[in-house]
Amino acid sequence: MPRRKRTAGSSSDGTEDSDFSADLEPTEGPESAHRRSSTRLTRASLRLSQSSQDLKQGADQDETPPRTPTGNAPSSESDIEVSSPSNDLDERLAKELSLKEAAAHDLSHRPKRRRFHESYNFNMKCPTPGCNSLGHLTGRHERHFSISGCPLYHNLSADECKGKASSRDKQTEERTLSHRQDENRHSTRNQAPTERQLRYKEKVTELRRKRNSGLNKEQKEKYMEHRQSHGTSREPLLENITSDYDLELFRKAQARASDDLDKLRLSGQVSEGSNMIKTIVFGRYELDTWYHSPYPEEYARLGRLYMCEFCLKYMKSQTILRRHMAKCVWKHPPGDEIYRKGNISVFEVDGKKNKIYCQNLCLLAKLFLDHKTLYYDVEPFLFYVMTEADNTGCHLVGYFSKEKNSFLNYNVSCILTMPQYMRQGYGKMLIDFSYLLSKVEEKVGSPERPLSDLGLISYRSYWKEVLLRYLNNFQGKEISIKEISQETAVNPVDIVSTLQSLQMLKYWKGKHLVLKRQDLIDDWKAKETKRGNGKTIDPTALKWTPPKGT
Repeated sequence: MPRRKRTAGSSSDGTEDSDFSADLEPTEGPESAHRRSSTRLTRASLRLSQSSQDLKQGADQDETPPRTPTGNAPSSESDIEVSSPSNDLDERLAKELSLKEAAAHDLSHRPKRRRFHESYNFNMKCPTPGCNSLGHLTGRHERHFSISGCPLYHNLSADECKGKASSRDKQTEERTLSHRQDENRHSTRNQAPTERQLRYKEKVTELRRKRNSGLNKEQKEKYMEHRQSHGTSREPLLENITSDYDLELFRKAQARASDDLDKLRLSGQVSEGSNMIKTIVFGRYELDTWYHSPYPEEYARLGRLYMCEFCLKYMKSQTILRRHMAKCVWKHPPGDEIYRKGNISVFEVDGKKNKIYCQNLCLLAKLFLDHKTLYYDVEPFLFYVMTEADNTGCHLVGYFSKEKNSFLNYNVSCILTMPQYMRQGYGKMLIDFSYLLSKVEEKVGSPERPLSDLGLISYRSYWKEVLLRYLNNFQGKEISIKEISQETAVNPVDIVSTLQSLQMLKYWKGKHLVLKRQDLIDDWKAKETKRGNGKTIDPTALKWTPPKGT
């Protein structure tokens, strides 16, 4: 009987070809069906015979030709062509089985199991001067890329770190064994310590008693020389400062912290290289940051900061934040409350009197502003902080800063609305409040340039609203830019640019004319009616006198 030649293979998901049934003769009788069912039962024996055959053939590899994926030597014709009618089905099933096994053992399509540090960029180097990035403080890894895992920074070698790691493992095993021995004790409360615990306590007391009371002259000179030669690029020498027992406890804590940091770095919770804080925990919100802010390196490399929403102190962990919140007595910003209506308040904070708070506020603002450059020189500025009050305190909504003595009459140096309060009308409230202060000062104000993208959008929207409101209430025939500026406290340059963007300023017969576009005014009135009077500044709620020159 003529047989059709078939090219064996497996599909992309590891199964056999779908046209395998077409290779069998359609006139198959009961005997062949019985033969096929019996060959299914012998697949295990085929697998064993195939593996033993491979082992035998592997002994004389030099004398045999290279093997094909099916285990057969290649022939001049197709190596998988069926030629014998008697054992045709057996060979076909054996070849299919071997192909399945080859596909099952071929793990090239699967992702490799990541070893530690495989996700690092190996072009990176340890920032410690003179370090080759080899070794790790934990003694468990071959490379490191941060100061926390650098043996050289901690005045150790890679071999010393490995030795300390093995000794720590032995101590852990001993401690585990001793805990198992104490499992028969039903409860540890109100029970006397065991003999083992008493011996350990005496041993620790003796070790702490042996430590030297102070450093001698040679040791002090050695420590000073180390500090002068390495500066902050190395850890200070810690020997003889405390007992060997306490120093070893400190080293264990360092190694454990370094291991935890590396795990966080691999999971992406700790930034690598750029020192950019990715998220902050602020009150009941977790906020994604937009830009880099120059926090201290030990905080910036963590990737996530925890902040007190009242005093703006930044911390490294949730535990430290929880302990801080239990002791923090602040429930509102420092300074004077100069505005209150409903649950909205504005506090005036002097950068000279409350320097730390204002610096923390600037660092926080830089996480969401691109063009901000002021971080630490806060003394020449006043900060106006808007808050929303509830039964837990006054929560930060946004703020703007203002120079105490501005020669260009800038009424805003920097303005920010916190991301959780954006698109709710608070930005316009801050802008309106800044112009309200300019009106009380009887000055014309303008924001300091350059404006951020969101700031420019907010200010253009505010200027448009102010001009349309003024034109809607204006009943005269002639209008001047100067009069609009004096009444609204908006700079004439900003008024002209806004009128031009609205196509309400025309030049005709040598004069500039302001066109009163009723369609724009009607649209504004409809939006005002729909919006209501929820987010507006009430001038009567302001209790403030302009500060005198300082």
